[in-house]
Amino acid sequence: MLTLLVRRVVRLAVVLAGVTLVTFGILHVSGDPISLMMPEAPEADRAALRQAMGFNEPLPVQFARFLANTARGDFGNSFFHRAPALPLVLERMPTTLLLTVLALGLSLAIALPVGILSAVRRNSLFDHGATFVVFLGTSMPVFWTGIMLIILFAVQLRLLPVSGWESWAALVLPTLTLATFSTPLLLRIVRSSMLEVISLDYVRTARAKGVSERIVIWHHALINAALPLVTVAGLQFGILLGGAIVTETVFAVPGLGRLIVSAIRQLDFPIVQAGVFVVALLVVLVNFAVDLLYLYLNPQIRVR
Repeated sequence: MLTLLVRRVVRLAVVLAGVTLVTFGILHVSGDPISLMMPEAPEADRAALRQAMGFNEPLPVQFARFLANTARGDFGNSFFHRAPALPLVLERMPTTLLLTVLALGLSLAIALPVGILSAVRRNSLFDHGATFVVFLGTSMPVFWTGIMLIILFAVQLRLLPVSGWESWAALVLPTLTLATFSTPLLLRIVRSSMLEVISLDYVRTARAKGVSERIVIWHHALINAALPLVTVAGLQFGILLGGAIVTETVFAVPGLGRLIVSAIRQLDFPIVQAGVFVVALLVVLVNFAVDLLYLYLNPQIRVR
């Protein structure tokens, strides 16, 4: 068990090193940062600023300095806000996290019962309806779903606010938008996993012993069927964080996604770098937690 944990930690360190390299590359992928920020400035002024910010040094030297600053949590000052970039990112992070967790929780609350019932009643009218919902939800992009929900519930029915983050009512439409995107995949995983598990010998044996169908499904089959769901849910967390960037822009939610989009438009590289690094770090930590949970749910991995 200890060896597995050490391997997971080493893998985590390698991924974080790759994330740091990608974050550093964001600044240089589009060319000279100073020329992008000051396209009309005289070359002498650009050269002076390039030297002041260290962009005239070789890339390995710049990357080593970036690593040292990242280890201290220093991504520089925002060009637009005139303040340290990392605190600005962390200030917006709770809003994005709340939106992501609510959307993932709602998706699981829908996908679990519907997927289980769809598997138990295979080829029924309910199963065909669930399959249609899966195809429909998968085909709708996040921004289009958000706009349609605004038109229906905010403009036509006037039940919910169009945008903002001032009340709990403002959480409903962004959460529904993200949940509509992630629920079909989770539902499909639950259905396919349950179909595979309920046909195994131990499930048939439990039924032959007279165990009630509810206990067979929820206590015997669901435990093993939950393994793929845990993996996909961990991956969906990172995907929902990316979707939150679009959703926050559509609904004017003051979260990290909207901050990053604004920083990209303003060429505010410190904010973009800090935001990308924090999101990537969070996704890596969530997947690390999923690995640990997988070891707990599946003893065969620990044995091997």
